[in-house]
Amino acid sequence: MEQLHPTHVPEVDAYEAHRPPSGTASWLRVNMVSSLDGHIVDDDGVSGGLGGDADRLAFFALRHHADAILAGAGTVRAEDYGGMRVRDSMRAAREADGRVDPAPIVVVTASLDLDPTSRLFTDTRVPPIVLTTTDADDDAVDRIGGAGARIVRAGEGRVDLTEGLAVLRDVLGLHHVLCEGGPGLNAALLAADLVDELCLTLAPAIVGSVDPRRIAGEAHPARGMTLSRVLHGDGELLLRYTRQR
Repeated sequence: MEQLHPTHVPEVDAYEAHRPPSGTASWLRVNMVSSLDGHIVDDDGVSGGLGGDADRLAFFALRHHADAILAGAGTVRAEDYGGMRVRDSMRAAREADGRVDPAPIVVVTASLDLDPTSRLFTDTRVPPIVLTTTDADDDAVDRIGGAGARIVRAGEGRVDLTEGLAVLRDVLGLHHVLCEGGPGLNAALLAADLVDELCLTLAPAIVGSVDPRRIAGEAHPARGMTLSRVLHGDGELLLRYTRQR
């Protein structure tokens, strides 16, 4: 993996290249991969088919810097999420940063439409956290909680992301959060001005189907971002933008 910006470095370590800025007590990243024509999923409806080796390496590095991995329920279902696996190649560096256990998956869902027999619950070392509403169906809460999930309630009618992330940070001690989408959750986080960094991989591919969406949802004010790093590998450009505050 080659660094093109802010300085040229012929070969960089993926874990170190994706380290959060120093001095950040809490940090929320959004990570996504996109085709050149703006699609975030391939013809099979999943994002994994778009990224190549460089994107996958960045994906793992970002996860290994996270205390929690945030995703919408639709993304969790479509991508068949299981728990995070710590890679041997990044284990020592992650543990040196004080992160011994895998980061829990945090699922954002008002409906609690999750299958307790899915990999989210059965293929994980760390129980998932489910971020839902204060008026969520009690039977559904009991069903998901009975499968091992920790339930966090925030907001009535729709999940209050500001409140929910505050619970993750201040109550559960999960300060560095990585969001993996989908588009609606990305948009909601941007609308609430909660995103500190946006990581975008441009894959050298054109999907060609209709409805390209990196971010989709409610309108939000225009905000400036600073290009902090550009990496290149296998024809892919990996762009890191940080929020101007």
